[in-house]
Amino acid sequence: MTDIPSARPTGWFQVAWSADLANGEVKALHYFGTELVAFRGNDGRVRVLDAHCQHLGAHMGHGGCVVDNDIQCPFHGWMWNGDGRNTHIPYHDKPNRVRRVRAWPVTERNDSIYIWHDSAGRPPGWEVPEAFPALGSHVARVEYFPLTAPARSLHARVHVHPQVIAENAVDPWHFRFVHHTSIAPVVLRETVEGANWQSKVGFGRRWSEGVDRPEDTSNTIEILWSGIGVSFNGEVTAEGIRVIAICPTPVDDTTTDIFATYWIDKDNGRHDERLAQAKLALPDDIAIWEHQKYMDPPGLAPSEAAGFRRLRTWATDFYPGTAHSDPDAAVAPA
Repeated sequence: MTDIPSARPTGWFQVAWSADLANGEVKALHYFGTELVAFRGNDGRVRVLDAHCQHLGAHMGHGGCVVDNDIQCPFHGWMWNGDGRNTHIPYHDKPNRVRRVRAWPVTERNDSIYIWHDSAGRPPGWEVPEAFPALGSHVARVEYFPLTAPARSLHARVHVHPQVIAENAVDPWHFRFVHHTSIAPVVLRETVEGANWQSKVGFGRRWSEGVDRPEDTSNTIEILWSGIGVSFNGEVTAEGIRVIAICPTPVDDTTTDIFATYWIDKDNGRHDERLAQAKLALPDDIAIWEHQKYMDPPGLAPSEAAGFRRLRTWATDFYPGTAHSDPDAAVAPA
């Protein structure tokens, strides 16, 4: 058996919610075994840098402040812009044009802040999807309650690799035993396009034949993974529609932060009740993941083998040493 895949995968990974950073605010972070600092300039744009000032190594996430759109080190006041360049030394007439702080590509959408990680330092190979339209028109056309603090849950330092979480997308049988559903859902469709893995599963007798009816979304979950760091579920139940983002970000070689975000549609009201219901499933999964051992190859039953093998083949392209600057490079072999 081989070891678990590298804890330094390529892709977009969530590091905060938009609400965590107001204009002029600074936040210390730690991901991919690296100390980071995030700050929102007065222009509203978020930047993320390695945390330590290249002057004498002070951590800018602890006491640093935003000046215009740059971050100022708390130790001697050196200022750094979003590209990691020194822009000002208070007691010198010129900035240091030689030293740079590593700058991380950042994108902000879906009420969330994501950074791009690539061990080889390559630029982003694809964009983070806009969740609602990517999940389908039945999700995009609905109006949702504003994202309140209870609808954002951070599960910190979980002992799980992001790929293990992604494999839930091809594991319908766990619903019966982990989430205590009466029957397992049926996988109706699986597609791969670039870095995106998308599937549709159906619950109940209406889907027992396993045949997808594209316009029928009743009792279904539309699942989208963008790389192995960003995922969205568009769930249609008898109580209404909800969108759940489960975004795992490696902290170090053994632990992962899981950002869970819950959007509840307005059409069916009862926000607090439905939000509480939506939040029940993930802790059950985490209880398994915390003690799970990665098996490669796994001992699979015939009904699940194809899905797991396809997803693992697709996932291999997100690890160091793979050519992944082109979105089309993520397509798994037929």
